[in-house]
Amino acid sequence: MAHEIGFIGLGNMGTPMVRRLIAAGHRLIVTDVRPETARALEAEGARAVGSAREVADAAETVMVSLPFPKVVEEVAAAVAEGSRVRRFVDLSTTGSITSQRVAAMLATKGIVHLDSPVSGGIAGAVNGTLAVMVSGPRADYDLIQDALGQIGKLFFIGEKTGIAQTMKLANNLLSATALAATSEAVVMGVKAGIDPAVMIDVINTGSGRNSASQDKFPRSILPRTFDFGFATGLLYKDLKLCMEEAEALGAQMWVGMAVKQMYQLCNNLHGAGSDFTEIVKVPEAWAGVEVGPVPKKG
Repeated sequence: MAHEIGFIGLGNMGTPMVRRLIAAGHRLIVTDVRPETARALEAEGARAVGSAREVADAAETVMVSLPFPKVVEEVAAAVAEGSRVRRFVDLSTTGSITSQRVAAMLATKGIVHLDSPVSGGIAGAVNGTLAVMVSGPRADYDLIQDALGQIGKLFFIGEKTGIAQTMKLANNLLSATALAATSEAVVMGVKAGIDPAVMIDVINTGSGRNSASQDKFPRSILPRTFDFGFATGLLYKDLKLCMEEAEALGAQMWVGMAVKQMYQLCNNLHGAGSDFTEIVKVPEAWAGVEVGPVPKKG
């Protein structure tokens, strides 16, 4: 069944998600801080408007894909003033504390809040293969399930507010840890004289294989393109949120804290806008070697 869906935030993840929703027959009303990005989607069937409030005046379901918790709160406040909106679906990564605060604010306006953070990167957004983690009222999830299913594989985590955010932070911690640890291991091997491409082949055949060795190293680190498409600053934000959540829950994360500190160093040295695969440069600088360059295949 086709829905009229508002969508706010047309970045690297938001734009391909909107395109998939349009292709599935849904009617999209979109906006972004860069008006030209919204207008560009009109050629594909979306209707561009000038503000979050206008989106919320036009659609019962409003989805957002935004970079930081503060931005989500600001946009949610604007959406709450809309005349038609009935549910707010947050595809961002905000952490459960922000989620609970936003849900409470929206509830005063009779608007249902659904957390729906996603994982799988730009390729997953383009191909509709994201992991889509949802928490909130089951009845509202059921109403938009078919639309969310165009974005990726759905996982209903539970009705408790924010619990999908906890799931997303746990996932991102593991992804960040794999990349940081693999970077250190490969740099050690290169320092010892091992070909980094051979190392990655061995790791991927053996028990050490992980998302970094299987995807990030071959695609963005060995050829030294550092173009995987996710900013260091955003991952560092996610790791800070994860540590805050662990602290609030009374769950200790010794390894997680070390990983967060490594990304903090990368963020400081290479900038928040650097690609998160540049984390390999941190152990490289210490060891005095570089992993690659190894030419891309094909």
